[in-house]
Amino acid sequence: MTDLTLDIARKILDAALAQASQNKLKPLAVFVLDPRGCIKASAAQDGSSLLRGEIAHGKAYGALALGIGSRAIFKRAEEQAYFVGAVNTLARGALVPVPGGVLIQDDSGTLLGAVGISGDTSDNDEACAIAGIAAVGLKPNAG
Repeated sequence: MTDLTLDIARKILDAALAQASQNKLKPLAVFVLDPRGCIKASAAQDGSSLLRGEIAHGKAYGALALGIGSRAIFKRAEEQAYFVGAVNTLARGALVPVPGGVLIQDDSGTLLGAVGISGDTSDNDEACAIAGIAAVGLKPNAG
């Protein structure tokens, strides 16, 4: 089993931002959380808007809270809005149920944490999270 070290979290963050730069995306905020939901690394690019950090955190936190990527939470919210709303109430409003929150797993499927990104479209946010996780040889699970 691999642990999500600070070094690995920073590499995920840097690779996600490199993907954003390569694709000329809008300024992003990136959060990497450990399995407990604690922040391992975070950054907001110059020019990112005021709440992007909170949104990125909410995407990652929601993925950890429900054990599924935030794309799956988004689909579930469309099908079971009351359930996702109730869970978000239990989480004190900390979940952001749109794509961009991706679970980090090792080869055995062990949960190591999650990445949340916000700033561009949700699909582009998610693609950067996936690229960051894959860059360090871990398995992204977007849902």
